[in-house]
Amino acid sequence: MTSNAGVPVQTAGLVKRFRSGADRITAVDWLDLDVPAGQAVAVTGPSGSGKSTLLHLIGAIERADGGTITVGGKEVTKLRRAELAAYRRGIGFVFQRYHLLPALTALDNVIVPVLPYRGRGDHAARARELLDAVGLAGRERALPAQLSGGEQQRVGIARALMGEPGLLLADEPTGNLDSATGGQILDLLLRLRDTRGMTVLLATHEQHLAARCDRLIRLSDGTVVEDIDLTDGEDPAATLDRASRLRL
Repeated sequence: MTSNAGVPVQTAGLVKRFRSGADRITAVDWLDLDVPAGQAVAVTGPSGSGKSTLLHLIGAIERADGGTITVGGKEVTKLRRAELAAYRRGIGFVFQRYHLLPALTALDNVIVPVLPYRGRGDHAARARELLDAVGLAGRERALPAQLSGGEQQRVGIARALMGEPGLLLADEPTGNLDSATGGQILDLLLRLRDTRGMTVLLATHEQHLAARCDRLIRLSDGTVVEDIDLTDGEDPAATLDRASRLRL
């Protein structure tokens, strides 16, 4: 299976505001971030801290009100509409809600992102490869209603990989799953990162999952308040205990 090298991600002075009635809410507040290629980063923080907004900005689902985002050397915040569409095709998105189309099989759900684009080879063969890679060989014809929550999320991960992304953005990908299944999904994401070289940004509030990434960044009020290297050779149990003390 083809693998793509991960891409570095940088933000500088990143700002995003939303309007709620007469109020103006700052979701991301002058946020600076530097993620090397291939790193798996857990983005943590309480509800409303800016985790999802940060991922949406990096993935060009939302547009920033200020600052810059640079992914793989490309300044995303300067891209025009057509260029943004091309950029998004190179990003893998995994969401808490699986967003599978209920009338389509697992195979067809994986193929959907590349249907409008030609010249990418045999989509069905590649989709089968990806379903096999996420542990769903033989389930290609199953409809979403015939799959468990964990299986549906695996389909979502396979779909995210169809564009051979160098960056995978996972927004609370285990939020609708029990702890055992959530752990299996993280196992899968980290294994895919190791084999494919992707950069992974994972928004989560679950301490035991965050502690298994290379790095933990905690947000509060839209800015970074803690940045911890989790690959410093510390005993894993101590790392987990340290992460569990953070207000994720």
